[in-house]
Amino acid sequence: MNFFEYIIMQKAEIFTLTLQHLEITGMSVLMAVAIGVPVGIMITRFKKAAGIVLGIANVFQTLPSLALFGLIIPIMGIGYTPSVFVLFLYALLPIIKNTYLGIDSVDPAIIDAGKGMGMTDGQILGTIEIPLSLPVIMGGVRISTVINIGTATIAALIGAGGLGDLIFKGISMNNTNMILAGAIPTALLAIGADYLLGWMERRLTPTGVSAP
Repeated sequence: MNFFEYIIMQKAEIFTLTLQHLEITGMSVLMAVAIGVPVGIMITRFKKAAGIVLGIANVFQTLPSLALFGLIIPIMGIGYTPSVFVLFLYALLPIIKNTYLGIDSVDPAIIDAGKGMGMTDGQILGTIEIPLSLPVIMGGVRISTVINIGTATIAALIGAGGLGDLIFKGISMNNTNMILAGAIPTALLAIGADYLLGWMERRLTPTGVSAP
């Protein structure tokens, strides 16, 4: 049986596992954005805390993914929830760091001009700092998403499903078709997600602000 025949025969399973993979990755990145962006904004206001917060986030990023999954199992068990939590931790650093760097790099003269016009801190953040730093923030989201799509394959080892199921089953059975059926969709998901987020970044970025 060649690869394309295998894909046709197993298309239902591949589709189901792809949806699981998207759910695990999407939920973890959404959680990381919901927490990472406010934290990144906060440490621009309290810069003494920036080194500590980024250092903690960096610890999770540098731990081997398999080891982090192993550390979480005794606390949270196996399945969907611990997998999302681990991927959330991995996604935090790029989002916090890029949010911090993006807002911190906004020209102080522009902020001073806003203050001179009587704008509040909240108005300056919403109408000046976030729009101008959006390309950098979105860059962090793109990095986190692509990394998590790849890392999510390991979640199959703790019963979370996803395309990693096919990869690890294929390895154990020495089945190249099964390995490719998991690896190729994973790569396509990463490429597609990066393209989609890049398109969103271009649409949301104000005219005159260039993305990196």
